[in-house]
Amino acid sequence: LKGWLKSIAHCGLFGFAAYPSSLAAMVADTSRSPRLKTTPPAAPTVSGESLEILQPDDYHHHLRDEPYLEHTVPHAARAFHRCLVMPNLVPPVTTTAMALDYRDRILKRLPSDIPEDSFLPLMTLYLTDNTTPEEIVRAKESGHVYAVKLYPAGATTNSDFGVTSYEKIMPALAKMEEVGLLLLVHGESTDQTVDIFEREKSFYSSTMPWIIQQRPNLRVVCEHVTSAAGVDFVLSQGPNVAATITAHHLLYNRNALFKGGINPHFYCLPILKTEGDRLSLVDAAISSPKFFLGTDSAPHVKGRKECCVGCAGCFTAHMAIELVAEAFESQGRLDVLEDFVSKRGAAFYGLPPAQERRTLTREVWRIPKEYPFGPETVVPMRGGDSTSWKLLARGGADAAK
Repeated sequence: LKGWLKSIAHCGLFGFAAYPSSLAAMVADTSRSPRLKTTPPAAPTVSGESLEILQPDDYHHHLRDEPYLEHTVPHAARAFHRCLVMPNLVPPVTTTAMALDYRDRILKRLPSDIPEDSFLPLMTLYLTDNTTPEEIVRAKESGHVYAVKLYPAGATTNSDFGVTSYEKIMPALAKMEEVGLLLLVHGESTDQTVDIFEREKSFYSSTMPWIIQQRPNLRVVCEHVTSAAGVDFVLSQGPNVAATITAHHLLYNRNALFKGGINPHFYCLPILKTEGDRLSLVDAAISSPKFFLGTDSAPHVKGRKECCVGCAGCFTAHMAIELVAEAFESQGRLDVLEDFVSKRGAAFYGLPPAQERRTLTREVWRIPKEYPFGPETVVPMRGGDSTSWKLLARGGADAAK
């Protein structure tokens, strides 16, 4: 088992505490966004058979690139108002010009049933040892780049171009701190002597505290935290540090990887952890405004998952909100679903919550075994299984089609 986990830890493929009072103040700080509206939206409406919430956002999404955008963009656009787009393409999106070109390619793939301005891709840059302060300024001034992603070199899909020296990125981080551009962190140690289930804990007990000590006012999102240790770290920090949690980490522990045999479509990085870790994530998602949705939906062609050395990544864009609803319903807390998927991320990014409303209806439907993915197919999470919630499309149609 240890050998198998080590062999799949590196797979290259296209494109991979209390409520802080100042967080509430972000919503009213119009200097962060000229489009910010301060009128508070209506509270979520809950009935026995349906749940009405503000249009959700996703603050961590892998759309990949052509020829796959034809299929990934519609999934994202039909579920979310804003998607923070990850930059780990091949080659990675390391400059503002590359990010803006990528944004254009994404917008060209919007389906006709999505109203104008209803889907906004928020772009990111891929941080390297050579990212300059001047590039950070260009990114901020573009109006379309919202954050810079730190991948420790070798930590996950297409991270080989990532950071090898944290000292070398300090000038870029200093400029980010100055201009207010967020740092997104894939928080895992790349030390191969560290157990794969302990790499997040290792990173947040050593590397991340040092980075924050150097740049204490930098706004940081600890991406896709998966462990109690990750949750504890975020809760121990000030209001400038928040975190995303994925839908699949809220619902599944590491047993899902091995139920009835090896299940490659549950393999992701950071890897699924223990049941205790999962429960810690659920509690954080429900109780702390420092945590919000980042699906980390990461599609791979079927043949790159169902093979001897499969790639890390779970495709969840087809039903991410439904998965989160399942997790929250299991705790009897559907009342805070809207906060987690629609409000907290926008507040941390200094953006207004969406004004449009969406409906989740209690309806059993079967998830397709596969979806088109460029010239091939992708196996979605729970493909062939069923779920009891369905996100209706704008206007009340079936968003899962």
